[in-house]
Amino acid sequence: MAPVPLEGHQAPVAGGQEARGGSSVSLSLLIDFMVQRTYHELSVLAELLPRKTDVERKVEIYNFSARTRQLYVRLLALVKWASGASKVEKSTMIMQFLDKQSMLLVDTADMLTRIARDTLTHARLPSFHIPAAVEVLTTGTYSRLPAIIREKIVPPDPITPSERRQTLLRLNQVIQHRLVTSDIRPQMRNLKIEAGRVTFVVDREFEVCLTVMGEGENVPWRLLSAKILVADKDTGEGRPLVHPLQTQYLHDVLQSRLVDEKQPLYEVYDVLHFFCLALRLEVLYCQTMRLCRDRLDDHIRIDDYKPGKSLSISYWRHLPEQPQHHFTIHTDPHDPAKSLVVTHLPSLAQKDSEIVDKALLMEQLSIERLLVQTIYLRTKSRLAELKTELETMLKDVDCQLQGSPAILSVPVVQPCLRAELLLITVDTHSGSFLAHVPQYSSPILPEIQNSLNYDHTRLPTLLQELRFWITQRRCEKTLQHLPATAHERLPVMHAADHPIAKLSRHKMFVRLHRHQRVILVVELKEKPESPCEVSCSFYLVMVKPSSIEDSPEDETIETEFPKTYLREKLEHFQTNWTYSQVQHVCELDSFVSMHGPCTAVDESCGQKRKMSDGPAAKRAKHPAYFIPELAHVVAMCDERLPFVAIAAEFSRRGIAHQGIQVEAGATAVVLRVVQLPTKVKPILKRLLSLSLRVQGKGTKAWLAEFIFHGAPLQSLHPKEQGLRRPVYFQYEMVPEEIAGRTVDALLRDWEQICNLYEIVYDLTEFLKHDKYGLSGMIAVKSYSYSRLVLSYGADRSATMTVFWSPDHKAFRLIFSSNPGTPNAHAAVKEQLQAHLNRNRSLAQVLVLLCETYEPLVSLGKLPGLPQLGVHQSKAPQVATQGFTLLPQSPTQIRVVYQGVYCLEVRIRGGGLVSVRDGSYSHLDRTHVLSDFTPTQGLKAFLSKYVDESAVFLRRRSQSEDDNPPSPVVAMENVSNPGSASTPGQSENQATSSPSVPSPFLGGIRPQSPATRAADAASSNVLRFHPPHTPPSNPHTPASPHPAMGHGFSPASFSLASPPPAPPIVNPSPTVLPSPSPILNSPNPLPSPLLPQSSPQQPIGQSPAAANFPQPSLADSSPFPSSQSMASSPAPSNWPSSPSVPRPSPGAARAPGHSPAGGFTHSPDPAKLTPHLSRILPQRSWAGAVPTLLTHEALDLLCTPAPLLQTAQGPVSTLIEPSPLERFLGSLYLRRQLQRFIQSEECMQSIPNPEPGVVHLKTDTLLCRVFQNTTHLQSLHLKLSPLNEHDETSWSPDEFQILEKFFETKVVCPPFKPQALLAFARMLTVPYNMLKDFVQIVRLELLPQLGLQQGLRWSVQWPLRNPPSGTHLIPTGVASFLICRNKILFFLCITRQGVQYPPGVEPPSMILPLVYDLHTNITQLAQKQDQNQVHPPAFAAANLQMKRFADYHANANLDQCSVFPALRDLMANLVLPNEPPPMMAPMAAAQQVVGSPAMQSPMAQMHHSPLPPNAMGPGPQHQGYPPQQQQGSPMINPHGMMPQ
Repeated sequence: MAPVPLEGHQAPVAGGQEARGGSSVSLSLLIDFMVQRTYHELSVLAELLPRKTDVERKVEIYNFSARTRQLYVRLLALVKWASGASKVEKSTMIMQFLDKQSMLLVDTADMLTRIARDTLTHARLPSFHIPAAVEVLTTGTYSRLPAIIREKIVPPDPITPSERRQTLLRLNQVIQHRLVTSDIRPQMRNLKIEAGRVTFVVDREFEVCLTVMGEGENVPWRLLSAKILVADKDTGEGRPLVHPLQTQYLHDVLQSRLVDEKQPLYEVYDVLHFFCLALRLEVLYCQTMRLCRDRLDDHIRIDDYKPGKSLSISYWRHLPEQPQHHFTIHTDPHDPAKSLVVTHLPSLAQKDSEIVDKALLMEQLSIERLLVQTIYLRTKSRLAELKTELETMLKDVDCQLQGSPAILSVPVVQPCLRAELLLITVDTHSGSFLAHVPQYSSPILPEIQNSLNYDHTRLPTLLQELRFWITQRRCEKTLQHLPATAHERLPVMHAADHPIAKLSRHKMFVRLHRHQRVILVVELKEKPESPCEVSCSFYLVMVKPSSIEDSPEDETIETEFPKTYLREKLEHFQTNWTYSQVQHVCELDSFVSMHGPCTAVDESCGQKRKMSDGPAAKRAKHPAYFIPELAHVVAMCDERLPFVAIAAEFSRRGIAHQGIQVEAGATAVVLRVVQLPTKVKPILKRLLSLSLRVQGKGTKAWLAEFIFHGAPLQSLHPKEQGLRRPVYFQYEMVPEEIAGRTVDALLRDWEQICNLYEIVYDLTEFLKHDKYGLSGMIAVKSYSYSRLVLSYGADRSATMTVFWSPDHKAFRLIFSSNPGTPNAHAAVKEQLQAHLNRNRSLAQVLVLLCETYEPLVSLGKLPGLPQLGVHQSKAPQVATQGFTLLPQSPTQIRVVYQGVYCLEVRIRGGGLVSVRDGSYSHLDRTHVLSDFTPTQGLKAFLSKYVDESAVFLRRRSQSEDDNPPSPVVAMENVSNPGSASTPGQSENQATSSPSVPSPFLGGIRPQSPATRAADAASSNVLRFHPPHTPPSNPHTPASPHPAMGHGFSPASFSLASPPPAPPIVNPSPTVLPSPSPILNSPNPLPSPLLPQSSPQQPIGQSPAAANFPQPSLADSSPFPSSQSMASSPAPSNWPSSPSVPRPSPGAARAPGHSPAGGFTHSPDPAKLTPHLSRILPQRSWAGAVPTLLTHEALDLLCTPAPLLQTAQGPVSTLIEPSPLERFLGSLYLRRQLQRFIQSEECMQSIPNPEPGVVHLKTDTLLCRVFQNTTHLQSLHLKLSPLNEHDETSWSPDEFQILEKFFETKVVCPPFKPQALLAFARMLTVPYNMLKDFVQIVRLELLPQLGLQQGLRWSVQWPLRNPPSGTHLIPTGVASFLICRNKILFFLCITRQGVQYPPGVEPPSMILPLVYDLHTNITQLAQKQDQNQVHPPAFAAANLQMKRFADYHANANLDQCSVFPALRDLMANLVLPNEPPPMMAPMAAAQQVVGSPAMQSPMAQMHHSPLPPNAMGPGPQHQGYPPQQQQGSPMINPHGMMPQ
């Protein structure tokens, strides 16, 4: 609040300078001044610029713009300053207040000083008047004042109120006596005597007030006031019409007349009355002039004006054949005392004249009101005359004259709406007639209006034309919601004597939107008995497109004329219209069109009449504008013409039908087809009827209804249980000229039904017999004759939809499953479709579905989500798909991993599949395809999953894989030796040809010696001799090859074979794999995957199987049957055997053991096999030989499962990678490691003879990376010092830390090579720095050590740059870089030891650290960007690192500063915005040491679809604490993000 000066006011200041300096102006007032100034300048420019030249105008405009812009720029600056000037203003006010107070004090002191020094020095008191003072103080008065003061100033005492009242009453009596004894005008009878005066009031003229000054007879009247009551609010802007000087002059004249005249009251009235009449005439004259000038122009005119006497005005001056109309306002010549009167010419009736005279007697005098009243009466008179004439002209027509202004309503047509009445009125300005129809703007109205004003003889003809024109508009209104358009004219070509030329000229052409070649002509005629009513006749005209040059008699005109849109202007015939030639004309009976076969009629009175046509009050009423006959006829044509076209098309194609019929109840029109052409005769027995109907209201379409009797298949759908099976198809409504398209679509759908019924009918034959077992394999969910939906699978969760595609002329399949689970057969849909279209056997497809369902479900478990950072050559941001399934046939699928490795899976019968390396060619196993890389060790890996009990018929020595025969040699079929492929026949030929049997279709069922002997005797093809050595298990001990023992140590990579298992003569059901449902039936249906006898030798084949069409699904292997059926190892006793159906790998291992057993560093193959083993040499093409697996083994390979298991079950319950993914991922990382060794300078490869083992060395270490020989699903690292004397500098515990980190964080899912590259670079750093890195890794693997040491933060090593990290390097690349003398690496620290509220995660951040080898300084890496703003947490960490570097600048340079700096940061870093913990760090440290790790930014690097903790805990080594039940101190190998 501003300070207030003392005493509530401000002392005056000399000169007023301070007042001017401290004064203020309101901002709104300032803006008003500026706006007014700008407006003033604009006004001046607008007045002055037109007088100047162009250059001067531009200069003035520019100067004005510059001045105004500068002014408003200052205003803008002032407004911006004012927004923040409150403090300055307050301070200024305080300073001003203090200055004023100081000035007041100074002025007061100066004034007192001046008085004391100057004034009071000579001051003296005067002599006091003691007597006067005593008198005043004692008596309160002063009696010695002069008497003249009382006489001149003090007035005399007034009379009393009673005396005043008596005087006024007496004066009233005197005035009343004078009026009684005097003569007054009758107009002055309105008087009032009150308060000694009399007031005369003459309405609309004047008001005068008189009195007398005494009681004598000769005392004249005294005029007190005179008021003129004549007023006009529009004249003089509301000011009085009489000037005060005029009023004073009248006052003087009247007063003199009152004194001099004998009849003074007569004189008063005459003078004032004459003055008021003259004033009223003057007002009317002014109003008339203003009307002429503002609005009426020359429509009225003042003929004569005599002031004070008369005013003559004329109107309707240009009215043809009519006398001039005018009226005169004047005074009464017989009695001047009367008011103004009006005289009309031509004269008005007495009653109308009285109405007009009332306009002058209104309170408000208005010439416009007088004109309106006069013209209204004239208009009504003229329209009354016209009404009489029209009623005589039109019969039975009642015209209405009403309204103001007056309007004559003439009903032209009957019945007639109010909006269709012909309204006739008179123009108030000119007096001419005006004609109008409210709803329409007819072109005939100007002619009618002209005839009303000039020539009435043409009125009957024009009214007739208007009647037909309104009826035409009614036709358009009736058709606005129907699919038709009405035209007055169309370019129709016909002969001169054609019947259409005989129609009247009043007609309408109706174009049906859906029928371009049909025109409905509506002829309009007047009814003879009632001319105002119009009747309609209908003609249906068939036309065809033609040009204007064609002759109407020519019948060879091209019918396929280009379609164009019709115009509605006759002058565009030559350019824009398509001419139509009339072919046929048919007159329609309105009664027949509106009465169908189901309409009830009454034949009373000798004529047909609808039963509903009762009294007029009960009839259905339609609006007057709606023509029901026209609507019914158009609807009938639109409904039946498509049926006519379809019926004609059926007849042209020879399809029998019953014609157009009306359904029962008159609900719709239907066209029934009697017979359809087909090659599938059985379906005709089930087809009951085919009906065509039209469906829809707005957009119509054909609806075809097929009615069948039952179905050959019994489905589970609830709507398909009855005997009546309707099938509906919908088709687009097309024009009649292309109605064949609808018939074609109907025949295509009929073809769809027939083709599907054909294969369903064949399938029914197999489902009827239980010996085929198909009924137990599938369930029919729905069969609607157009689609067949089958369900299959173990719980019938998979569905297949079969339908015939008319567009592709082939069957199509749609596979679906339960929501959330894809159908496994969706990958081989194209192959199954090709098989079905080639063989047209649905039963074979169903057998394929059931045989391939389990393998495809297993393959579908392989993850196929794209991952980032997989390929080193590509950018890390490029995604690579994990597993890709490439089906080659229904039973052959290629599985591609990361675009590098390829496995070929072939599904065989009897629950077996064969797996081979797809990177090798089928014809030459030494040839590798250019797109893929051979999968090393695939044969050994797959051999661990072979179930000998399922493939005992395929025992062959694995040593034969080393010497494969030529692929062109004739191949022997084990199950059917009598049939073999032609030498040199390729896989595709063997697969595609159904007549040539293949040796690779050999089954797995055992055959008796008699059967084999019979087959051998009947064979007449060239065969190789069997091997001299008896068949043996490839995994049984055998005499070693001479070359096998060279260059291999017991610890090298080998294929260890267990002792041979005893031969299984009669395998038990628990040993054999679960058979297919087909094999469980008494006479199983021949499977496409099982071997079949050749057509020439149907040995042991049932008649049903012989007649059943069999596909040729041959094995793709080009090698002889002896090698293609070479069995994998028998069940062995090596640890963690995954053989089926025995327990999964690791089930017999002791709890807590790793793949390496209980050893410290890495698995030792020499210590893993307690039995005898032999060493088989690895061949690079060994994987090209197919390996037979059971479905259970394939599912075990593809199902995600933990790597380690205990006797109680799996250690981890989360989703894990599958064994196949772990195997291929390990191979991929080992291959990438070899590339890194070649590309990195600090790593050097060491040659070694061990296959699958990588040796490399750095400046300080020797590294050995090898694959786990037990399960081949993981990589391991063995470290040793480079020199023997360095062994003392490295402890075994440090090597264990790095090896454990390698196993759990580097070579783990999702198998990213960037993480491996970062770890390899870490091993190449100097010795002292690597020691610090080991300490960091130890803190990550053992987080409880940090809590024991009191560290606030835990550390994790992200081997790849996460998305939340800094943008120093791209996201996803290796987060360990070495550049000259600096090393860049990333660490993630997370707050630990503090319990936060629920939902609040502990803070964590990614730290980019740079270590300088020369200066031994560790600091945070930052971009060289001055404008970059770092987060508070990063700034705090950077400040802590700088403090440590400054404090330890002179420390021991031999000790690396990486780990000390990090430990100092982890112990002392406190974030500025850290949320308050729920528990103190010391209290949290006293809890369980191994609390689970919280979420960190490292989890953002999890590009794999598998979640963390998917692999379970890693192997334990010596020296590590044992696992606990709660919170293991050993970090879960996959608890953090897999690197």
